[in-house]
Amino acid sequence: MKRALSTHLYANHELTTATLSGILRAGIKEVEIFCAKQHFDYTNSTQVRELANWFSDHELVLGSLHAPMYKDLDWGRSSGAAINVVELDRHRRLEAETELKRALDVAEQIPFRYLVMHLGVAHEKFELAKFDAGHASLEPLLLHAKQRGVQILLENIPNELSTPEKLRSFIEYTRLSELGFCFDTGHAHLGAGVEPEFESLRERVFSTHVHDNHGDRDDHLFPFEGSIDWEVTLRLFTHAPNELPLQLEARDTSEHTQPLEKALEVFARLEEIVARVGTPHERKA
Repeated sequence: MKRALSTHLYANHELTTATLSGILRAGIKEVEIFCAKQHFDYTNSTQVRELANWFSDHELVLGSLHAPMYKDLDWGRSSGAAINVVELDRHRRLEAETELKRALDVAEQIPFRYLVMHLGVAHEKFELAKFDAGHASLEPLLLHAKQRGVQILLENIPNELSTPEKLRSFIEYTRLSELGFCFDTGHAHLGAGVEPEFESLRERVFSTHVHDNHGDRDDHLFPFEGSIDWEVTLRLFTHAPNELPLQLEARDTSEHTQPLEKALEVFARLEEIVARVGTPHERKA
């Protein structure tokens, strides 16, 4: 499985070419950039252009962008900062749609394959009207994405709209068959569990967010720091119908003074498990 790293690991700091150079020197060949404006301001033409020039001269691949969740610089603490495509207020929903189009426009300078986004915000309650709102938002977003060579992936998150069952229902209800899924291990562990949630989505999973917790809080710990069974998880990933990356999405904290070194240790341990559980193709070879 391919090593990939989400820049969520550095989300409290501005994303610079020095950060990307360090990731590449560590032997990681693919990243997902986390769109938080204090980290990567997708509306800042200077920052986007600087990173685009760097990517054009280096082998690091931008595999995906994580769609912005807030418009402010401090994790949604400002009133009305949440970017929510199932917002029932049409004006606020159109504002969210506009913001997501700006993130997709990054692909015009730095090509990427997937935009990973949330259906609703944390702890969003289910209402059928929110499926209609999501359809109204995603239909033009899918066209905008397709014109830029990007596929939109919905992520399983802890709310009533984004359980695997509801995500599948959303696609059936809206008939937006172009949508795929990004499977988040930590979020699944907070729900019904990694194995049942992955099995529910497996045919349409194209990317991953790999992190850990103890089943009670969305801590975004490094794997092996929580209680997820990684042998079970990696057996699911390696036997999936689509080739999936090992994409770490650990949290930016002060606990690990050398987070990239920690990431490399974790990759090595995960890859030991992958070598043990294998894939059907590898076993036949």
